[in-house]
Formats: sequence, C-alpha cells, structure tokens
Amino acid sequence: MTLAAPARVLLVDDHPLVRTAVRQAIDADDIDVVGEAGTAEEALEMTERLRPDLVLLDLDLPDRSGLAYLRDVRPGQPDLQVVVLTVSDADRDLIEAIDLGAVGYLTKDVSPTALLESVRAARAGGLPLPRRLGTSLISRLAGDGSRAEAEAADDATAVAAIERLTPRERQVLELIADGRTDRQASEALGISVRTVEAHVSSILRALPASNRAEAARRYRASISQA
Repeated sequence: MTLAAPARVLLVDDHPLVRTAVRQAIDADDIDVVGEAGTAEEALEMTERLRPDLVLLDLDLPDRSGLAYLRDVRPGQPDLQVVVLTVSDADRDLIEAIDLGAVGYLTKDVSPTALLESVRAARAGGLPLPRRLGTSLISRLAGDGSRAEAEAADDATAVAAIERLTPRERQVLELIADGRTDRQASEALGISVRTVEAHVSSILRALPASNRAEAARRYRASISQA
C-alpha cells in the first residue's frame, strides 16, 4: 500500500518565536513544513515557488494584511488551503477571511494539540473554527439572503460616493483596500499618519461605512462594477 505524501505547509507570521512554536506544535509524520515567511509579499513569493498544500496565515503582517494575501493568492492557486491563525477574534475578520476562501480560522490561544488536529481537519475537508466564531459564522450565513440585498444596494450608493472623493482620499482608500495600515499609507503617499487618519474618517463618512474593512469591500465592489 502506498502511503499518502505528507501535507506541505507554509507558515506565515512575522514573529520568529511564533513560527517556531507553530512548527513544533504541528511536527508530525503526515505534515512537512516546507517554509516560513514573515511578510505578505514574502508569503506570495514562497507560495508560488514552493506550492504548499496548506498555509497557516497570520492576519497582522508588517507590509500588508493577511487578508490582502488571501485576495492575491486565490486566483493563481484556487486549490490552496489557507487556515488563518491570528490574535483577532473579530467577527468581521472571520467573515472576510472565509469570504476570501480561508478553510479555517483559529486564534492564537489554541492549544498545540488542537492546532495539529485543526490542520489535519482542514486537509480532510473540514472547517476548523473555535466554537464562538463558528456560531458567528452560522448566524451570518443564516441571514445572508436579506443582507446580500442590502449590501448590494449600499454598494451601488457607494460607487457614486467614491466618485465624489478627492484624489487624495481615493489614493488612501485604494491603499486601505490593498491591506495597508495607516502608517504604511502615510509612507507610500509621503504624508503624516495623522493626515491619513483624517482622510480615513472622511472616507468612512462619505461612503458611508462603519469601518475600514467595509470601506475596502465597497471599494473593491466599485472596481468590479466599473
């Protein structure tokens, strides 16, 4: 009988100590950690070069968010499995990660044993989630019909609002949608972080959007409708 090849796993986290702990937690005969990345751009390059089966992905990366990595990697590698491993237990991060194709979402308080089991579950077609986050996702799915109609109407309104933004506000919005932090946006545009924060506040009022993630989603929706 031919044994199945070990699952090839890429670790993406900007903290070397965290990567070491994760590597130790999932050390098993059926798992082969083929690489480690500390930034989203490094992760994209290594994903293309190493072709892992599964990526354990932190959302808080120094160059771009893990959500931006998810958006960028999906078109070229639709079969890649990505399990988010992050400190954030915010519903919006969970929902956007799943919407972008993540096959699991774990918080960093997960035990080593549970982490190993979750990686194996994802490889077997499961959707590893903490109980509370699973309840949030089920509630979201239960209300998807009416929510989708409301979001579509809001997105249509946002298209016109985005067209009325100033050129600088549109630049800031584009960087937000690309997963950049306020500091990264300030460095890219050569303006202060405080100025970026002021532009973000104006953008949220203009769209309107309740937070940066919603503003980014509406910007991407406006691009797809263009």
